[in-house]
Amino acid sequence: QVQLVESGGGLVQAGGSLRLSCAASKIISRVNAMGWYRQAPGKQRELVAYIRTGGSKAVADSVKDRFSISRDNAPNTLSLQMNNLKPEDTAVYYCYIDLLIRYWGQGTQVTVSS
Repeated sequence: QVQLVESGGGLVQAGGSLRLSCAASKIISRVNAMGWYRQAPGKQRELVAYIRTGGSKAVADSVKDRFSISRDNAPNTLSLQMNNLKPEDTAVYYCYIDLLIRYWGQGTQVTVSS
């Protein structure tokens, strides 16, 4: 039983920054991966970034050099730092944790105005 609580979304002007956080309800020592997806209306769901238990990371080409992902293991907290935001970044952002199955957060809205 794992619950994820997301925060940090909101409205920001183009070129601004936001930091999203995803906190797990329990301290989990064995996690395969944690990451972020996003989905805009009428758009396909997109994997934004993830981090493995061993520390390896990956960020989608569409946000490389602008977004970064980090993790604190105790408690399990996932963060997504978003810099130089663009209107096309507008979407609902969902965090996830992979154990034996995948657990999802409720999503947080990010809106970037021009």
